[in-house]
Amino acid sequence: MMRNPFRREDARRRAIEALHIRINAGARVPALYLDLGVPDTVEGRFEALCLHVVLVLRHLRRLPAPAADIAQDLVNSVFAQLDSSLRELGVGDMGVSKRMKKLAQAFYGRAAAYDAALDAGDRDGLAAALARNVLARDEPDAARGLAAYVAAADAALAGTDLDALMAAGPVLPDPAAFAGPAA
Repeated sequence: MMRNPFRREDARRRAIEALHIRINAGARVPALYLDLGVPDTVEGRFEALCLHVVLVLRHLRRLPAPAADIAQDLVNSVFAQLDSSLRELGVGDMGVSKRMKKLAQAFYGRAAAYDAALDAGDRDGLAAALARNVLARDEPDAARGLAAYVAAADAALAGTDLDALMAAGPVLPDPAAFAGPAA
């Protein structure tokens, strides 16, 4: 009996797509926009998606194999979605490549800023990076609640193994819990 050589690849692709969908759902929780000030715009949704993908990628970097392969597949899936979205918006082939380059630079720049602040435990630096990138404001105090949410999400992910992450997606705190001055 001949085996299907594509079965394993298809199962892996479906698993990555499911993880991507769950991350997308986490980035679209209304409280991020209503309570933590993320702008409900195309740019704001891109920023929320980047933020959540970065958090999952941070966690995947700390896990044993095949986490690194999953991380690369996730990045590929995210950028394929962004490419598709640009095309749906009517951006032509020439414009897509330029915009994808800018989106990739933005994504990796944000990842570096968030990683550095989270690794250093620098909540003020994280708030400043989030204010600048996500909220598009130069007011770090406006991003204190978002910074508390991001730190809590990073900590929650740290307690998740690869099987649980792939089965249920990232288990994230409720963003509404970080709204207000006490956050």
